[in-house]
Amino acid sequence: MTKNTNGDSFVIGLALFAMFFGAGNLIFPPSIGISAGDSWFSAMVGFFLTGIGMPLLGILAISKAGGTLDNFAGKISSKFSKIYGIIIIIILGPILGVPRTGATTYEVGISPIFPDVSPVLVSIIFFSLTLFLTIKPTGIIDRIGKLLTPILLIMLFIIIYKGIINPIGTPVNTGILNPFSNGFTEGYQTMDALGATIFGGIIVGSLVEKGYKDKKSQFKVTLKAGLISSMGLAIVYGGLLYLGSTASSEFSLEMTKTGLIIAIVGNVLGEIGKVILGICVSVACLTTAVGLIATVGNFFSEISKGKVNYKLVVIIATIISGIIANLGVESIVKFAGPILAVIYPVAIVLIVLNLFDDLIKNKVIYIGAVYGALLISTIDGINSLGVEWGLLDSIINILPLWDEGFGWIIPSILGMIISVIISKLNKIKKVEKQYI
Repeated sequence: MTKNTNGDSFVIGLALFAMFFGAGNLIFPPSIGISAGDSWFSAMVGFFLTGIGMPLLGILAISKAGGTLDNFAGKISSKFSKIYGIIIIIILGPILGVPRTGATTYEVGISPIFPDVSPVLVSIIFFSLTLFLTIKPTGIIDRIGKLLTPILLIMLFIIIYKGIINPIGTPVNTGILNPFSNGFTEGYQTMDALGATIFGGIIVGSLVEKGYKDKKSQFKVTLKAGLISSMGLAIVYGGLLYLGSTASSEFSLEMTKTGLIIAIVGNVLGEIGKVILGICVSVACLTTAVGLIATVGNFFSEISKGKVNYKLVVIIATIISGIIANLGVESIVKFAGPILAVIYPVAIVLIVLNLFDDLIKNKVIYIGAVYGALLISTIDGINSLGVEWGLLDSIINILPLWDEGFGWIIPSILGMIISVIISKLNKIKKVEKQYI
């Protein structure tokens, strides 16, 4: 059977775009833009690397590794792979990902139209629907999502187009010191590089069904599909980030992320625009919440080989998500910062190493690189909570690239070198013992 490589790449590219394009992520580009002001381009490059580039590389890395999380993270150890998978699933599910969809629904979709409605009531309704649709899957939510997501995208393209030809204002100097690193670390909040390690297996499975059995052909199609999805994300994210920068001369830099996107849409499309955006974002967030909660349930059911009940996991995850959602978007984002500061460097290291796995003969390199990055990223995450380390802080602060948010890079490289040296010394000792 002749395979339509270009056609398959396009279809999978659209699927990838849908997976990465979360309505909850729309709040970040404008916020980065308004903070960066006339330095918006540097901030955009940084954001694109983690918000678009890393998810693309993550999909490719998973594809190259064979499509499973075990192959991707198991080179450290089987235990590490399971722990890593559990952490990622919990972050994407009840701790950060799902609560943010509920909070965004209230702040972008409901509050601007019905300002007197209680966020607790909205949360109860939103997560009750999520629970019902997750326990009893129905095609209705998928069909509504497939209908309204294109409407949301068309609306966003209109907003971006009108915002470019009739700018809200002129980007100004906001006094930001490191626009690139700010954009880079803010890109963590999309959580798409983490999601890529989960979605990658779905993509590889789809390719196998379409007849792509060998890794080389799978990688080729995945690369094309990834570039298609990346182009779509670049248009949406880049356009919204630029609009945010044009608002730096007109709106307060202290505006909340949700308040800013609502203000931008209101400025460009008027009150009706805010209503349409609210409806589309709310439904898109609901479909995302259902998908993520179902993923959490399936993951724990599979990893426990059926010992953990799917419905029980779904109920617990939904309740936890509902409680955290009531903290509000800004609080969730603030809460997410330290967690993502710890886990994201580990994900980046794993992605890069898996992409160059053919060149890595000694797999202990994975161990040294990951734990070297994890050591510093953990300190960084704890530092962001305001904890002071005294002498250790002074030592850490002299690390190259620390001030830019990349202090984990050199320790990761040193970890690789040290792990190789230890491995070789152990081999020498084994040889010596044989001759004693």
